[in-house]
Amino acid sequence: MKAFGFLSFGHYAIPGQQGPDARTVLRQALELARFADEFGVNGAYFRVHHFAPQGASPMPLLGAIAAVTKHIEVGTGVIDLRYENPLYLAEEAAALDLLANGRVALGVSRGSPEPAEQGWKAFGYQSEAPNGADMARSKFEILLAAVEGRGVARAAALDEQYPRMYQPGIALPVFPQSPGLRKRIWWGSGTRKTAEQAARDGVNLMSSTLVSESDGSSLGELQADQIARYRAAWKQAGHDWTPRVSVSRSIFPLVSDRDRQLFGLQATSSDEVGYLDGGNATFGRSYAAEPDVLIEQLKADPAIEAADTLMLTIPNTLGVEPNLAILRNFAEYVAPALGWIPATKGPVEGYPID
Repeated sequence: MKAFGFLSFGHYAIPGQQGPDARTVLRQALELARFADEFGVNGAYFRVHHFAPQGASPMPLLGAIAAVTKHIEVGTGVIDLRYENPLYLAEEAAALDLLANGRVALGVSRGSPEPAEQGWKAFGYQSEAPNGADMARSKFEILLAAVEGRGVARAAALDEQYPRMYQPGIALPVFPQSPGLRKRIWWGSGTRKTAEQAARDGVNLMSSTLVSESDGSSLGELQADQIARYRAAWKQAGHDWTPRVSVSRSIFPLVSDRDRQLFGLQATSSDEVGYLDGGNATFGRSYAAEPDVLIEQLKADPAIEAADTLMLTIPNTLGVEPNLAILRNFAEYVAPALGWIPATKGPVEGYPID
């Protein structure tokens, strides 16, 4: 493991529920990322869901984070392409990457089940497949073409152009373009098959806290095999650069009495198998232990050993201080033993935890 960051689902309360509202959660995410940036956490990533009180439109938040940080990677884990206009997404991502000086990790995928029945139709999109997989694939190919600067439209006749810029009929790309963004696109993969496809597509690999497969193996074993297949397919495809691979885990270092009170009961002894999106899925266990125990447990996880980036899923509704304690404890007591390379080092001004 060379890098670690936090992954937030952006849960918030709606009227009639207890808990922080959407405004509070967004502002807390901004503060958490700002403080995390100052002590070397490598990434701030946000899950995207629709028709649910969770993070849904990540670009405003990522732009705000980029504006108040210097080193931390800002990204998504992941954007559901079924709900997106791929050309507009390419424009947004490029603008964000330019503002962030190349710190964007654009995680995308077909998406997971949502509360709405084929909710993408309400956004104006249609698909042949019931789960929208065909549409997501098509949009992904368009997104890649747009980010690469390929032409995706044709120039109008000269007397119809304003301003007159192009020879009629030539292929036009979208703008802006951000050099290097193409190598910072990730595919969120839940199976071995889609991991291999991501390698052939030449994008980085995000593997989450679950895999849409179950054969009796642990999540770590399933993901390690997924990663091995991805890297083999990458080598076979002949790409001329080295991709990144991330996995996500729920990890709570228990350092203080408050840590034990808040997170001591979060630990689970094994993975779970459940039903998701029409089939069995393997859900990862949660880790909560003293740092020395955690180090040994995480070193025994073959997927963490195989990946270069670890995303810690956080209980975002608890607020800034408890989540910053998780990140600080992991950075100070656990991550160095796993090979962590901090994004930066230095004093933290206004640190909210004693």
